[in-house]
Order: sequence, then structure tokens, then C-alpha cells
Amino acid sequence: MTFGQPQTRFTSSSPYSVAATRPLHVLVFLIPLMLLYEAGSVLYLAREARGADTIGAHGILRGFFQTFGAASLHLPPLALSVVLLAWHLLLKDPWKVRPRVLGLMAFESALWTIPLLVMGLLLTRPPAAAGIQEGTLQALSWQARLTISLGAGIYEELLFRLVMIGAIHFVLVDLLRAKHAVGAFAAALVSSLAFAFYHDVSGPGGVNLRLVLFFTLAGLYFSTVFITRGFGVVVATHALYDIVALLVFTRER
Repeated sequence: MTFGQPQTRFTSSSPYSVAATRPLHVLVFLIPLMLLYEAGSVLYLAREARGADTIGAHGILRGFFQTFGAASLHLPPLALSVVLLAWHLLLKDPWKVRPRVLGLMAFESALWTIPLLVMGLLLTRPPAAAGIQEGTLQALSWQARLTISLGAGIYEELLFRLVMIGAIHFVLVDLLRAKHAVGAFAAALVSSLAFAFYHDVSGPGGVNLRLVLFFTLAGLYFSTVFITRGFGVVVATHALYDIVALLVFTRER
């Protein structure tokens, strides 16, 4: 399912706006992020976080693959890669990657990050990290925080956007025959509320309404980017936001 793009035959000369949403470009764009996260998990998180799942979404996905034993640690990125490759084969797109498209995807992601940072500064100050479990976060090295930021971008977008929005849209539009716009809006709203309450939004007097508002709006923002610009751009946008929030606004030990 390619949100926001016409279902036309993709060619090697298709414009950037289309190429950036196609699964092969998304996969090649995300491979460095997935490799960095896997390496950082082994080199930093396993030692500093004592092997605990610092990213809830990654823990949920690991739990799904738990029957595979120790191999479940590395199955989420493999599963994502297989899904994108299968999607590419299903679409019968050409096996050609345009480096210019990958560079523009990185630039576009940086542009999408700016409004989210402004919103975070206005609502939470310092901006809350979208998808980061708190606790001993400030005691972690910058390498560990960078790793967490990458993992949050990849696996929270996989869970809340690619899986949840895709599943809700499929039920409403393909099974119940709702209009595409209705299905997309309902899927974005439900996934955004789930994204908000997936986080720790507690405060001194109970629920911190500012955090609830921020994470709900952030979820809607990510949903909009996903629906209009595809999975690769929204992952990088989420990761870049968390990198700034954790490496700039979180005091290093």
C-alpha cells in the first residue's frame, strides 16, 4: 500500500516525489540506520542499559519473534527488510537505486524535523523525545542515546505507522469499503492516540496533559508524513528529532 501516490508503473525516470516512497529506495535508505542501531545495541546498550529493551516498540516486536530464541534479537530488522523486498517484487519495480533520491530523502527528512522541534519546544521545553523510555536516560553516553534515537525512529514507525495504520486502513477501506480519506484519517487518529499513551505521560499530579497533547500531535504529524511521503522519510524524521532531543537537550554524563 503506497499512501498518497498514484498506483502507476514506476520507472527509473519517475520523479523524486514518487521514487522516495518506493520500497527499494526505502530499504536502501534505511539499511545504514538499521545497521547502526544493531551495532550500537551490541556495543553500548547491552552494557549501559544492562541488555534491557530501552525501546518499547522493539521489545514488542522481539516478543512476537520470541519463539525463535536468541535469534529474535535480530529478527525485527530482517523482517522489515523482507517485507520491503517482497513489496518491491510485488510492484515489479526496476532494480535500480538512484543515489540522488537517497540524498534528497535525507534532506527532506531534515526539513520535516524542524516543525516538530518547534512544537516540542513550545509544548514540553525541553522537547520530549518521541518514543524514548525515561529512567536512567541522562546517565547514558551519547553513543547509547544516538542508538536509542535510531531504534525509536525505526521500530516505533514500523509498529505505529507501517503496521497499525496499514492494518486499520485495510480493515476500513478494503474490507468495510469505507472511502480512502475516511480510512486514512481514522487510521492516523487511532495510531496517534495509541502512540501517545504508549509513552509515559505521567506527571506530579497524575497525567501530564501537555505530554499527552504533544505525543498525540507528534503521532498525527508522523502519520501525515507517512501517508504523504512514505515510510523511509518518516523514520528518518522521527530519528532526527530524537537525536536532537537526546543529544542536544539531554545533559551528557
